[in-house]
Amino acid sequence: MEANPTRRFDPLAAVRTQAAGEFDLLLAGTVFQDIIFTGLPHAPEPGTEIWSEGMGSCPGGVANQAIAAARLGLRTGLAAAFGDDGYGDYNWKVLDRQEHVDLSLSRRVPGWHSPVTVSLSVDHDRSMVTHGHPAPVTSSELIGKPPRALAAVADLGHELEPWALAAHKEGVKLFGDVGWDPTGEWAHARLANLQYFHAFMPNQREAMAFTGKNDPWAALYSLADRVPVAVVTLGAQGAVAVDSETGEEEWVPSLPVAAYDPTGAGDCFGAAFIVGSLAGWPLSDRLRFANLCAALAVQEVGGSLAAPGWGDIADWWKRANARPERRGSQWLRRYSFLADIVRDVPQEAQRRAAATIAHLSDA
Repeated sequence: MEANPTRRFDPLAAVRTQAAGEFDLLLAGTVFQDIIFTGLPHAPEPGTEIWSEGMGSCPGGVANQAIAAARLGLRTGLAAAFGDDGYGDYNWKVLDRQEHVDLSLSRRVPGWHSPVTVSLSVDHDRSMVTHGHPAPVTSSELIGKPPRALAAVADLGHELEPWALAAHKEGVKLFGDVGWDPTGEWAHARLANLQYFHAFMPNQREAMAFTGKNDPWAALYSLADRVPVAVVTLGAQGAVAVDSETGEEEWVPSLPVAAYDPTGAGDCFGAAFIVGSLAGWPLSDRLRFANLCAALAVQEVGGSLAAPGWGDIADWWKRANARPERRGSQWLRRYSFLADIVRDVPQEAQRRAAATIAHLSDA
């Protein structure tokens, strides 16, 4: 099976140094086999069968952000356990050969089956059904002594994982991730762990639950007292952020697009924001770029399938500038920082996949 024949575009070429390390971004977590149904007329009802307009299969879970980051040109390393079943084979091959994600810190585990998530997209939202068992090996066991990296994404848990603490001590910038807390406890200890992070990027519901505030702005300011870069995503309203290191404070609205499937849009936002952060862009440009990547993602079948590459971003920029009614518009002026970047993107730059579970060459 051949690797995806695309030319890689490096957004950090102008700022990368020899001391940058092995990876731009290190991630750890669980890879799921995602099966995504889109265009459902309504949610399934007991005893009935409905047909969907679209369907896709792809690596999910932490693979969503790993693929999103790799398509945006970051040298991405992933530490994850993979089952030795067919789903494990498929996910490993897609990540390694097609998406150029480094799996040297990952491991195949005999006898452990891959977790599976079925995602149903209805009315611009999604519901999920998941089955799986805890991985028999931890992220810290897989990683050991963390390799040199510019940044890493770590879970803001009750206790920070040993690998993340070790990476922080070595100067790796930690970007905080968090899953929904079904207990509703949102322990104060988790907020205390923000001292180890460079940035934290929850959605508004998570941010308010964490801080006990009743509106996103108040939650943002509370988080900004604890972490250098605080970002709160607002769904269709865009995102707000404070960078205490530069003194910047921004609200950037979302692009007006018709959302087809929101699965994985948050992962695309996070990966794009990390790209802009490592490249040293102003906060407003980081947020605009992250919003753009999320907007491009929600217009396609979701998850890692929808994550845009630099080819997709260049295509969007060219299409937007080719429309006479858009020339000189407020939207294009806001994205004018892309002009010099897109100029260097090769025509053959990587673009998103379009797949169901089939041969790798079809993905």
